[in-house]
Amino acid sequence: MTRVGVIGIGHGRFGRRSDATVQELAFEAFRAAMSDAAIDRDALDATVIAAVPEYHKQRSVAGVVQEYLNLNPKPTWLTEVACASGSAAIRTAYMAIQSGLHDCVAVIGCQKMTEMETAEILALMGRVGEVQWESVFGTTFPAYYAMFATRHMHDFGTKREQLLQVAVKNHHYGAMNPNALFQKEITIEKAMASDPVASPFCVYDCCANADGAACLILASEERAKAASDEVVWLDGVGAATSSMSVLRRPELTGLPSAQEASRQAYEMAGVTAKDIKCAEVHDCFTIAEIMAYEDLGFCAKGEGGKFIEEKRSYIGGDVAVNTDGGLKAKGHPIGATGVSMAYEIISQLRGNGGERQVPNADVGITHNVGGIGQYTFVNLFRRD
Repeated sequence: MTRVGVIGIGHGRFGRRSDATVQELAFEAFRAAMSDAAIDRDALDATVIAAVPEYHKQRSVAGVVQEYLNLNPKPTWLTEVACASGSAAIRTAYMAIQSGLHDCVAVIGCQKMTEMETAEILALMGRVGEVQWESVFGTTFPAYYAMFATRHMHDFGTKREQLLQVAVKNHHYGAMNPNALFQKEITIEKAMASDPVASPFCVYDCCANADGAACLILASEERAKAASDEVVWLDGVGAATSSMSVLRRPELTGLPSAQEASRQAYEMAGVTAKDIKCAEVHDCFTIAEIMAYEDLGFCAKGEGGKFIEEKRSYIGGDVAVNTDGGLKAKGHPIGATGVSMAYEIISQLRGNGGERQVPNADVGITHNVGGIGQYTFVNLFRRD
């Protein structure tokens, strides 16, 4: 197998982007990535677009983005697995290069979410759950994850304060990230006093919808080595699924799909959880990050609350988690999120983290969850 390297990365500002269409958001990130790779459009063989079409008036988002980027007639296609669409697109480009079909592929995650009313978004996200027996009864995204939190608290004694310490950490790093939606630190007291959402969650347990885009340029080993002497390699890819119905899951304190996807990525790359220096995990809700610590093997089952309480997921701890602010502070434009996660890990492995730089970062992962754990993609990046 040839190795697949990342030769270019680009990222736009996440937020309420009334100043830009989805095509313009994609262009921001694409232009930055192409400049970073120091290539022109002729060097690209194809593009993979990650977006969830239901949030756009335009049904076929890939086509309008491809045209706006002046990339016709090169092939493009859309990858969609709910909130994990960006990481699925990276995996798709990886497979296209590994197969020998293409040598250089652009992956663009882009999403406009803030043009819809909150009630519309809640209804759409609720239908990510199983529609026959669950979402038809009014389930919402916060309510699903609130069940996970309640069960985790019951089984392991996890405290509400520990959940909100995840938010405090991620807002701490988001305050240093110029691309983040929320660039302001919070205190545990402020978080605890925020309005209730779905017990035990309050406002600061929940990530926010956003508009934004991110882009990676992936290339075959030969092309990557010709482009740079310090390539970041995509050396492990893992993907797995769980039942659509949450109530058919064997447990409600973790995501079986995440456990299996991380096992695959570690095995492919020949590493263990102890080798990971930095991680971007899917903190759509604070409990999701705590479960990710356990599912990815950073700590034992049931110890996620203690892990954040002891600041072991801060820079300088066991593994630095969500150094860009995560979904919680950076925002969650769902098609862009997985690509944005990879942007942060690659920046860290290149040593370009600035005041958020993780010391000696050479191996990092992204953990991107679709729906309520129906799909999980884990991508592992390494700098030689």
